[in-house]
Amino acid sequence: MALNLVPTSVGVLIFTSLVLLYRLRARSSQKQRDAESKKPSQRDLEASFTEEARRMRKRLIEALPESVISPENAASFKESINAYWDQKACEVAPACVVRPCNAQELSLAVKILKKEYDEQKRATYSANPNKDGVFAVRSGGHSPVAGASSVKGGALIDLSLFDQVMLSVDKKSVVIGAGCKWMHVYKALEKQGLAVAGGRNSAVGVGGLTLGGGLSFFSPRFGMVCSNIVEYEVVLANGSVVTASETSNADLWRALKGGANNFGIVTSFTAKAFRSADIWSGFLYIPPFETPRVLSSFHEFVNRVIADDDGKVYDEYAAGPIACFTYLQQLGIQAIAVALTHTKTPEPGKKWPACWQSSSFSKLWRFWSTCSVKSLTAATDEMSVLNPPGRRQEFATTTIKNDRGTIDAAHQAYRDAVAKIREHNIREMSWTLVLQPLLPDWARKGDPNVLGLDICTDEPLINVSFTVNWALSKDDGMVQDITRAAIEQIDAFAAEHGTGHRYRYINYCARWQDPFTGYGADNVEFMREVGQRYDPEGLFEKGCVGGFKLGR
Repeated sequence: MALNLVPTSVGVLIFTSLVLLYRLRARSSQKQRDAESKKPSQRDLEASFTEEARRMRKRLIEALPESVISPENAASFKESINAYWDQKACEVAPACVVRPCNAQELSLAVKILKKEYDEQKRATYSANPNKDGVFAVRSGGHSPVAGASSVKGGALIDLSLFDQVMLSVDKKSVVIGAGCKWMHVYKALEKQGLAVAGGRNSAVGVGGLTLGGGLSFFSPRFGMVCSNIVEYEVVLANGSVVTASETSNADLWRALKGGANNFGIVTSFTAKAFRSADIWSGFLYIPPFETPRVLSSFHEFVNRVIADDDGKVYDEYAAGPIACFTYLQQLGIQAIAVALTHTKTPEPGKKWPACWQSSSFSKLWRFWSTCSVKSLTAATDEMSVLNPPGRRQEFATTTIKNDRGTIDAAHQAYRDAVAKIREHNIREMSWTLVLQPLLPDWARKGDPNVLGLDICTDEPLINVSFTVNWALSKDDGMVQDITRAAIEQIDAFAAEHGTGHRYRYINYCARWQDPFTGYGADNVEFMREVGQRYDPEGLFEKGCVGGFKLGR
């Protein structure tokens, strides 16, 4: 067929060359020197800590001597602060790292942090909510917002030892530790022929993704990741360890379904499990001259959510399409990658599932395709490998209706941003526009959440985001300015044409964005009431840095 004119071997060569160049670029000596220059020496670091920070660290070490890592333990301390995906986060040094091994140790740590907050910080925070906090909490450390799970001169709570994956006797649910990454969960469950609605990138942490709502390959069938959590174990601000479920602390249970880190520290999530085998998944790698057809194919496929005269609707086993338009500065080229997934394998003798074969995507000219039957772990690994750790990262997002003119406007914003990148000569940059469907029906499936998508529209929506990475700290401000301008350009077009939407997916938001406003006033008020009930003095609102706050 014409779409396969380039031989497979040539496609492999091109793709492999791109990956190798990307990996080499990520390891460039210039980037490494830049990263190290941002980190103070141990002596300078210690001198930068306040008297309050040293006192807090002393209290933590006295209470948990085996679970606290201080800068003087140089190797372990460096390993911990270098565990982030985003290089910017690796440059934010805490006074100590607390690595509790169970909920009881975490409870004790929270009590100490609460005492510190009460003694030194609460009054300061009431007057200055932007001041550095007492502590931060890290699950997987995959946020591109520096400070989302890191804290300058405070205590970093590292949940990495909460790594259990425990299947129930009836195999209908699984307890997942908040320190797990999705690769650990899927590998454990695949042995049992099971899966959960979880992240699509194997390197992402369970905690952050789930507390932010969470998109999954299984969302068309089962809803958002958060709506498939039947129980949470949570350490509250007073140090108590409680269960939140439909029958116990039900208000907290619902607030945690999208409310981020505003109510306590979740130590484990009990998720619904279901039978699942291999899936069909992969990427189509497409040249940029196919951009108009890719955009049309995307728009047409997302419109399948609307029933036609024959009653045909969106295939609940189809996840995606995720259309990625990327500018690679070092190569000076643009390319397109479209992720297609089907959580059932094709019919015998068929290479593609029927819904994707009947779509326009199957007819696009491409130089390479990785779409095939594979394990869920392999599919999520493929998502992860395209954006490895070790670089400076930025996200920003908005939501639009599935309007072709607005889709084109989003792509124009991407092109305008590329022109600015070239103008300012930002080196070693990868700039990607990502389009993916976001159907309100997904938010109605599973247990109730606070996202607000279930009541605000029946129209198919599109999550628009920019995923940006670059090498050098000197470009941080310019990259963030260009990213913000691109989102604001899309929002302005959508506002003018009535094709925007209030929802912002919190896990893709930049620091300057306000995702909770998009949840709707009733949900925000509900979350504030829950926060007041479980954390009346605002430890997690004001003392815990990172994430997005409710403003109570």
